[in-house]
Amino acid sequence: MSEPGLESGNLELPVISDDGILEQLVLLGKALSDPIRVRMLGLLASGRGCCGLPPVSAMAVPGEGESEGICVCELQTWLGLGQSKVSYHLKILRDAGLIAEDVRGKWTFYTLNQKAARQLLDLLGRRLEL
Repeated sequence: MSEPGLESGNLELPVISDDGILEQLVLLGKALSDPIRVRMLGLLASGRGCCGLPPVSAMAVPGEGESEGICVCELQTWLGLGQSKVSYHLKILRDAGLIAEDVRGKWTFYTLNQKAARQLLDLLGRRLEL
């Protein structure tokens, strides 16, 4: 039996059973059922360029490389929500496999998992015979 959902950082959906497919589609539906989460997905799909956010290198974040992701504190500002509410919504998006995380020390940057999102939407279309 395989697990529905994605492991952190994994950019593909796992092979899932028929029951797992239904559960994965339910998680997708839940993720897309709230306007805040849909707005978050839009921000994450655009990356740091969406909102005039400074480069990660200018933020004294540990680690190498340049993340295109957006951190919780930035999402708080753009959405006008508290940290716990943003984290709650991110968990639902993560459970559905729609976002990926880049952890750097105490910072976590989130991006849209484009490959998994395409796979989920394709899976939904096939399930509905579209």
